[in-house]
Order: sequence, then C-alpha cells, then structure tokens
Amino acid sequence: MDVQKYITDLRVVRPLILAVATCGLLLTPPLSGEGTAERAAARPGAGQGDTTMSEKVIKSDAEWRARLTAEQFRILREKGTERAFSGVFDEFFEDGVYTCAGCGAVLFTSETKYNSGCGWPAFFDAAGSAAIDTQSDSSYGMNRTEILCSRCGGHLGHVFEDGPKPTGLRYCVNSAALKFKSSTESDSSGEQK
Repeated sequence: MDVQKYITDLRVVRPLILAVATCGLLLTPPLSGEGTAERAAARPGAGQGDTTMSEKVIKSDAEWRARLTAEQFRILREKGTERAFSGVFDEFFEDGVYTCAGCGAVLFTSETKYNSGCGWPAFFDAAGSAAIDTQSDSSYGMNRTEILCSRCGGHLGHVFEDGPKPTGLRYCVNSAALKFKSSTESDSSGEQK
C-alpha cells in the first residue's frame, strides 16, 4: 500500500465527506412525493399573497451565458454546486428578499432564513407556494429532492426534511443562484432593479 497516496486521497476525500454529511445529504431521506404538496398547502398564508410568477423565462444556453457569470451558469443551468462555506449568503442575515440570479423571481425571504450549519444558505420555507419547483435527483448515488426556480427552471439546490418548525424543511441553496434585495429596495414584482 502506498501510504503517501492514501494520505493524499484522505486529505481530498475527508472534507467532501464532512461537507456532505453536515448538509445531511447522506443522513436525510429524500422528500416523499406523498405529503409534500399537502405540507406546502398547509403553510400559513399559502395561496394568499404568494409571489406572483409571471410567464416562464426560456432562453438558449448562449442567452443564459450572456446574462450570467460563469459560476451562476454552472450552478443554475448545469446543476452545479458551490463549495460548502464559500457562498456570500451562507452567513448573511439582513432583512429583505432573495431572488433568482437568473430571472429575478422572488424565491425566499429573510424571515425564513436560518443558520443550519451546513455551509449553504438555508431557509425553512419558500416565498410562496409557486416560487419553487421540485424534482427527484439521484445523482452521485444519493436520492435527494432538487429545488428549481419555477419561473426559469434554474437549479437552486436541494430540500431536506430536517429543518426547523413550522415546516420541518431545509431548503439548502447555492449562494450563486441567488441575488439579494434589502427590505428598503424590494418591490413586489420580483424583477431586478
């Protein structure tokens, strides 16, 4: 056995295993399809004052590349993930709304953001029942529930059932998939200023 290669491999793999375990990817079962819609519908205010999603945003890869940074494109359009604890919004707690970096749709509010310790921004609820779409994700040998912007289909991250009350959900989101509008500059349209 090559001890030096083993030590090098361990240095590379150990932080990844810790990040994955910390975020609950190995410890948390995917959301079951049954009950998820009912839980979303049972949220206080669901269907009342939800973020209005205008028409779907459909662009070619070339148009998305022109609009987004390279990192935003990799995450939103190619379903990438930023390194844990590297995103600007992980430890960011100001009053306002978080919008999709791709299309400007309002996705989350500061009232539902919390520090989960997983290394990515975490929210216990979406801004409205129409803000987020979900789909099954079995990449990397794990069964997870992917979250996407309902308006443009951009990959945001994943949702897990280990969050705080009242929803019990943890929306684990890539910072690069988001933009922030402070409460002093937010408007109800969801459009970027």
